[in-house]
Amino acid sequence: MSRRARITPAEAGLPAGGARRRTPGLRREEVAVLAGVGASWYQWLEQGRDISVSPQVLDSVARVLRLTNAERRHLYVLAGLNPPAPEPVADHDCEGLRRLIDAWMPFPAHIMDMYYNCVIYNEAAGWVLGMRPEITQNCILDFFTDPMYRSRSKSWEQNARTVVAQFRAACSACPDDEGFQEVLAQVKAASPEFTRLWEQRDIQDAGVIRKELDHPLVGLLCVESTALKVPARPDLTIVLHTPLDEANTAAKLEWLASAEGRRGAMCPVAG
Repeated sequence: MSRRARITPAEAGLPAGGARRRTPGLRREEVAVLAGVGASWYQWLEQGRDISVSPQVLDSVARVLRLTNAERRHLYVLAGLNPPAPEPVADHDCEGLRRLIDAWMPFPAHIMDMYYNCVIYNEAAGWVLGMRPEITQNCILDFFTDPMYRSRSKSWEQNARTVVAQFRAACSACPDDEGFQEVLAQVKAASPEFTRLWEQRDIQDAGVIRKELDHPLVGLLCVESTALKVPARPDLTIVLHTPLDEANTAAKLEWLASAEGRRGAMCPVAG
């Protein structure tokens, strides 16, 4: 009722006029018509009666009431259904997150969606991890197929098993999701190594991974990647790379971000 009251008829696309209103919000009958459900059924829904509810109908109601992702998930919980998959990423929702990973400079950071597609990454992720426009921009696929990252990663062999186990955990949380099945098929087709590890059926929650990289300009880099969920955007994961107290890593990363380091990165280097 509170969410219905905050939407005006004009905002919902209803024609002006009609009987004088006691409140500025939408009437139950109007929500029912806009959502394509019966007026009595919608009234019972608001009253919390024991009625049959489908995800499709709840999504229609959520659309009419302009619910946020958090409100939509809460509606599902109130109706006794499993929370839905998050809505697709909108560019304007990522502005604050971009500021976050840019503030992480000179250390690498990137953000990926639930299917491991890279949404945004900072400059250090490009210099250090080899993230660039011409690769697939899917983190699990690029891990197994990008020759630049593979040549730089000294810890690739030991990290590969963890990466696959974490991807399996993400897939198992949404077993019927076509997006995961599509990514899985792509990686299997592109990498026999991934397929071999996938068939071992290891599973592990995302967390912290130690990475050792051999950078063509500064040599050995030792970092720790940490995967963080965004409560307001459960479809997104922030991956921050923190320098470890080894190989003078922090100073090397700071140099790569300096004017001298940027000039060095412009020179052709094998890698």
